Amino acid sequence: MKNLTSLIAALLCGMAASLALAQQFPSKPIRLLVGYEPGGPVDTQARIIGQRISQSGALQVLVENRPGADGIIASDMVAKSASDGYTLILVSAGHAMNPNFVKPMPYHPINDFTPIAQVSTSPFVLVVHPSLPVHSTQELIQYAKERPGQLNYGSAGTGSSLMLAMELFNGIAGIKMTHIPYKGGAPATTDLIAGRVQVMINNAVSSLQNARAGKLRALAVTTLKRSSAAPDLPPVSDTLPGYEVEAWYGILAPKGLPAAVTSRLNAEVVKALAQPDVRERMVTLGLQVVGGTPEQFANLLKNELKKWAKVVADSGIKAD
Repeated sequence: MKNLTSLIAALLCGMAASLALAQQFPSKPIRLLVGYEPGGPVDTQARIIGQRISQSGALQVLVENRPGADGIIASDMVAKSASDGYTLILVSAGHAMNPNFVKPMPYHPINDFTPIAQVSTSPFVLVVHPSLPVHSTQELIQYAKERPGQLNYGSAGTGSSLMLAMELFNGIAGIKMTHIPYKGGAPATTDLIAGRVQVMINNAVSSLQNARAGKLRALAVTTLKRSSAAPDLPPVSDTLPGYEVEAWYGILAPKGLPAAVTSRLNAEVVKALAQPDVRERMVTLGLQVVGGTPEQFANLLKNELKKWAKVVADSGIKAD
């Protein structure tokens, strides 16, 4: 009986502490970590959302870049942070892919986090250097088949979503292109523009901006159907049936975040995403705003983790 009384008292103290935290929140600025270099799609969205929330006066959001290991360094920092709502991270689809290539992971991609909200989704885009004499997915495949291993493709690093998307492409197409890993998508894009690599499956933000500027040639999107982000581009699946890779982005907090704080953060993110100026900027970047509840984002994380584990197992893709 004494143990039961102690347990109940401990639970009540915990509930009281959580309630007090929720009532005081926020009492200081919130750090929104980005596990990638400045200028990429994750960083760009974090700054758009952080600025809009801060302008509303509801919360003050400070974006902090901690690049490295395809976001793992920053995610690990958040996973080990206090569950008080003051340390968040904006992650990409690579969050659910990394466990297939990094063992042991320093954290569990689901169990060590509290989902706040999905931010957006977008296709990846298959792009080539303009000097490459190909103008379609089929032409690229034929060109690569005639030159096995001679074409180089860049990615954000071994095990990154960009590498996995390209290896899946190689596998289905039955071709071999040489993987050149970089420490992030931005330096890989820089070398693609310079012609030091010839091919890349990259995020829509960077791909479409550089294609419009004539620095790259966009061939296709990686979604099953045409995307509103680039309606003039056919899907890769028109040439390779069943090929599908979609980028997504969302905000996570450390596990154990009080429900009231989770709800408050979700409401502020969703409110920011609903603003016309934010939606317009996101669409311009080739992104489709999502929003939604923490539960919906949690379901996406679970489904993505299962999907990519199966894709990697079935295809035999290995990290370099």
